[in-house]
Amino acid sequence: MTDIDLALRERFGLSEFHPWQREAIEELLEGRRRVIVIAPTGGGKSLCYQLPAAVLEGTSIVISPLIALMEDQVRALTARGVAATYLASTLEPEEVKRREREIFKGRYQLVYVAPERLESPWLVDRLAGIRPALLAIDEAHCISQWGHDFRPSYLRLGEIIERLKPPRVIACTATATPIVRREIQERLGLGSEQSAVILRGFSRPNLHLAVVESDSSTQRRKRMLHALRDALGNPDKPKGGAIVYAATRRNTEKVAEAVAKSGWRVAPYHAGLAASVREDVNRRFANRSLDVVVATNAFGMGIDRADIRTVVHVQAPGSVEAYYQEVGRAGRDGQPAHGLLLTSSGDLGLRRRLIGFSGGRDPGGVQDPAHVQQQWRLFLDLMRYVEAGSCRHDFILRYFGDEQETLGGCGHCDVCERLEERGEEGGPRSASEEEAILVRKSLAGVARNQGRAGLTAVSDMLHGTDNERLRRLGLTELSTHGLLRDHPKAWVLALLRRLITAGLVDLSTGEFPIPYLTPLGIATMKSEEPVRVLVPPPEVRQPRAHKNDRQASERELPNDVDPLLFESLRATRLDLARAKGVPAYVVCHDRTLLEIAAHKPTSVEALAGIHGMGPARIERYGEPFLATVSSHAP
Repeated sequence: MTDIDLALRERFGLSEFHPWQREAIEELLEGRRRVIVIAPTGGGKSLCYQLPAAVLEGTSIVISPLIALMEDQVRALTARGVAATYLASTLEPEEVKRREREIFKGRYQLVYVAPERLESPWLVDRLAGIRPALLAIDEAHCISQWGHDFRPSYLRLGEIIERLKPPRVIACTATATPIVRREIQERLGLGSEQSAVILRGFSRPNLHLAVVESDSSTQRRKRMLHALRDALGNPDKPKGGAIVYAATRRNTEKVAEAVAKSGWRVAPYHAGLAASVREDVNRRFANRSLDVVVATNAFGMGIDRADIRTVVHVQAPGSVEAYYQEVGRAGRDGQPAHGLLLTSSGDLGLRRRLIGFSGGRDPGGVQDPAHVQQQWRLFLDLMRYVEAGSCRHDFILRYFGDEQETLGGCGHCDVCERLEERGEEGGPRSASEEEAILVRKSLAGVARNQGRAGLTAVSDMLHGTDNERLRRLGLTELSTHGLLRDHPKAWVLALLRRLITAGLVDLSTGEFPIPYLTPLGIATMKSEEPVRVLVPPPEVRQPRAHKNDRQASERELPNDVDPLLFESLRATRLDLARAKGVPAYVVCHDRTLLEIAAHKPTSVEALAGIHGMGPARIERYGEPFLATVSSHAP
């Protein structure tokens, strides 16, 4: 077996592997030889294919969409004595031909290729001819239409693997939820039994996470500048670097001006700038002649600067995946760092416009409703992170499926700090006694439900609703009926959603999702574990309906439509769509929900008279919609 520890020291100048890096490399070299690695940005994924490429006979190929990253890695590998090169559109045609001749002669150990270049059958045939020892696919989440960064050029990579027939394949990504992982496996032909999936490194205890919600642009600006000074110190002697992310090009320019006025060496960065300007910003930030870069999400890939002390988002990004990739650029040196997300009510409308403008068009410029809906769903996942009442690190770990690294409360995110303040001095991080009682009552309600009904019906039962639907299910006879009658229905439902994000409650994956307690939820209900959840604020409104959006819909809805019922029906539709893994419009269109909200059917027969509710839809979705209508009965 190859001495990978010796290669690590001699070729890469490192003393030891992360345990998951060793596992990935050993599986690739001597194990199943089909590996998927999910680890956060800056965690060391590239070593998992660079080291094997350095010790294997022959040429290894890396498919990467990031030209700047290719250039940086080839430069670093060459300095370490590893023969490496890349093919990309930025090269002159003659240089491309020269490099191709050298590649086909087997002169390189590692060749980086942009996925678009592999659309050339001629190049694929020539690469097949050199029989590559290893094929690595970087940013593998780009293959998934369910992910946040889908790229059509990745869809042919399964065919490329079949054509090249490499004995070893590794796919790497920093952002892959369980549904995205499954699509990566399916599209690349890396079946779950044939491949090793290594999911590690998402736990970043040195990174303090916080969210501030404010509709005052002045207050958000002050918070941003305070975060920069708090993390970097005095502009005359900064203690590191910072990245500020904005959602639009225009805002990067405005925010950069404000940062410059505070004395920082700063530059904006976005795709609208000339390539030479972007390269200059990259270079100056890397060599520390810039302290702060204010950028859109176009900035950050391949940035090799370990002393970034803070990442501030002045507007909400598009997804949890995008957020964690961007905030994860702080504190790569292991020293304390901060991530601050500033949000406002305007973020929802802004993100909706951005998705409609750029996120949902196929190459012909035609809107793809399914993709638009998927991008909106990913953004709503981020909004749940914003509203989370439990440890932010644990929320992210559960989101990515990294259950082995959950911290049980990190102790230093803003939520954990608020929980600490509410507990006794020196005591465990937990909710106040009053909040703990509310949480345990809710958990008891879920337990007593015993699979009878969905989340909305359970929240109605806890609120004390008494109607035919709940009586038929036997929920009005439970000892937990009305335990939370002093709180509005929307508040109770919001609390149950927080229990889901906190990992105390989960939903079944059947046709109609049913809430049930997790082992942690059972232990918390029995007081064997402290309650580490902040209950929703008293002013919580109807779920999924932002105040401005709801007011707008109320003005536009027909007079006979109940606006609150309509928004509840939309929330029910979104839950059903998420459970089925389909866009919301597949469940039904808004016209159908408007008719339900107007006519308020209470039986299957009445529902059959609603536009768009045929027998198949009624069988699949009728029950939850009827339950929603019933819960709004006077």
